[in-house]
Amino acid sequence: MLKICFVCLGNICRSPMAEFLMKYKLEKLNKSAKVDSKATSYEEVGNPVYPHIRPYLDKIGADYKNKRAERLQYGDGDYYDYIIVMEARNLTAVKSIVDSKNYGKIFRLCDFTSSPHDVADPWYTRDFDKCYKEIDFALDEFIDFLVKNKLI
Repeated sequence: MLKICFVCLGNICRSPMAEFLMKYKLEKLNKSAKVDSKATSYEEVGNPVYPHIRPYLDKIGADYKNKRAERLQYGDGDYYDYIIVMEARNLTAVKSIVDSKNYGKIFRLCDFTSSPHDVADPWYTRDFDKCYKEIDFALDEFIDFLVKNKLI
């Protein structure tokens, strides 16, 4: 089974949004993959999904109540097939955590779209709607990539 990990700075906003939205989309398509999310930093480890993200997850019926932020570990590079980050600085941080042999597994989420860009951190921008829309659209493109390449 394909294993995917979404990664952002704290694992309380963008990456859990991507994790649960991806699970929802795959279920609707009757596709399966192991989907998780993690952080590049330790600062939010153990904290729940950020309250401003919860309404978006509630709309899709996501069960995020037990989700707690956790940090990406060295061995995760071997475990996951895709490590999907939200922005360039996450990509750099992931490369400082995993073995260099796994660098080819690391992509920015919006690199799968026709206009590659970072997903801005809504913790700072406070634009949770924009964040959700970008992740939602980019996940559709990522899923298309996975289907076209017969990975799911």
